[in-house]
Amino acid sequence: MNRKPVWGLILDHAMKREEGLDGILVTIGLCIIALLLCVVMKDSLTEFIQTIVRAMTDSAKSILSTPGAFGLPDMRFI
Repeated sequence: MNRKPVWGLILDHAMKREEGLDGILVTIGLCIIALLLCVVMKDSLTEFIQTIVRAMTDSAKSILSTPGAFGLPDMRFI
């Protein structure tokens, strides 16, 4: 009698690709979790994006207000 060890059976089951309802349910579950995270983190995400945009705007203003920065002409009077 040829018996596989329990770990062999578990490995065979884990490596087998099963199609059908299981994959669909996992996908739907992950989508629901992602949507919930978006709703919960909306304010934090908005603040995070605003901080990045503000920093980039300040940096751009600084670069453009420096005469001759990066070989560009003085942009203050244009």
